[in-house]
Amino acid sequence: MYRAIAKNKRNTVFIILLFILIIGGLAALAAWIYRDVTIVIITLVIAIGYALIQYFAASSQALALSGAHQIQKADNPRLYRIVENLSITTGTPMPKVYIINDPAPNAFATGRDPEHASVAATTGLLDIMTDSELEGVMAHEIGHVRNYDIRVSMIVFGLVVAVGMIADVLLRVAFFGGRNSNNNNPIVLVFGLVAFLVAPLVAAVVQAAVSRQREYLADATGALTTRHPDALASALQKLSDYGRPMIKQNSTMAHMWISDPTKPGLMDRLFATHPPIPERIKRLGEIGRGF
Repeated sequence: MYRAIAKNKRNTVFIILLFILIIGGLAALAAWIYRDVTIVIITLVIAIGYALIQYFAASSQALALSGAHQIQKADNPRLYRIVENLSITTGTPMPKVYIINDPAPNAFATGRDPEHASVAATTGLLDIMTDSELEGVMAHEIGHVRNYDIRVSMIVFGLVVAVGMIADVLLRVAFFGGRNSNNNNPIVLVFGLVAFLVAPLVAAVVQAAVSRQREYLADATGALTTRHPDALASALQKLSDYGRPMIKQNSTMAHMWISDPTKPGLMDRLFATHPPIPERIKRLGEIGRGF
């Protein structure tokens, strides 16, 4: 687990650098179209500043986008005590606890480190889970906190948004702005169009790759915490059986949830942020046989 934590800390730096390269590439393309190198400098400065802001603000942004509201023990003793007991068991600082008023069963964790973490569960999750299943789900989320997955997920969330915004702005500029004669060159415009459309797709691929292995790791961490992998496996099966799209869907934070919050179509499956639930259940069964 300590190796996984160290790897996640290193990956945080690599992911930031990768997204800066993607953003820099978009800016370089715009600079080539308009023959103005200052576009690269300005875009990179804005991107780096945005990344720093997101490091501290993305957690609150994700909670707001999901419609989560913070609770205390008196508001929902069942959920709060489960999270509290897991925090004591693992020696993890008590995260803030949130509930999302949504019939779709789901949960996620966010924050830049265990000292600034939050966990959230939907009302739909609370309705269908037994206590042991709910404990398994929240142990999975606490696992994300302990493994520093939340930091990686939060930064990916912020930078995916940044790539999409910058690509959209540069695409509009390519068609409607500027005075350079390259604007009249259809080859340049087509090349720019392809690049500006491909960049968000590359960001989505990175988002998916970051998430999949972390879900397996959090499943294993949660199972080892509760010593009851069958409960988490049962919870995952219910998430598969009763799953539905979230009311407030946002693809940029899809990788943060324990189960895909969107209605998957063909393209969604190609860029899936979660490994297949049957495979996750199979791995939990293998962990259970090892106890």
